[in-house]
Amino acid sequence: MARILAIDYGMKRTGLAVTDDFQIIASGLTTVNTKELLPFLKNYIEKEKVELFLVGEPKQMDNTPSESEALILPFLKKLEALIPNIPIKRIDERFTSKMAFQTMIDSGLKKNQRKNKALVDEISATLILQSYLYSK
Repeated sequence: MARILAIDYGMKRTGLAVTDDFQIIASGLTTVNTKELLPFLKNYIEKEKVELFLVGEPKQMDNTPSESEALILPFLKKLEALIPNIPIKRIDERFTSKMAFQTMIDSGLKKNQRKNKALVDEISATLILQSYLYSK
């Protein structure tokens, strides 16, 4: 088997999470400056086997796309063109940022550490990935 890589796409930063080779455990990978995301992904798949990109799909409470979806769609087209052999699947990411922040509190991180937005993005990607693994 190969890994699944989850992407919590953001305007400035993008959180990434990845499974182990057996797709059992979701772990935070890193947070990347969004401008450097495509080269990072290209480099990553040259070193690791990835069978699926899982990209968060931001939605409003009424199930309509959120405003940030307009930023994600062009990225998806570029990703598909750059790495056409790895499929892309979307997954609802509602509440992941709030859940990530709560996870930071629950794990005992100090207030100063919880201000680290890059960590919130990475945890959000991990939650998206974990949610997908539970649904499989």
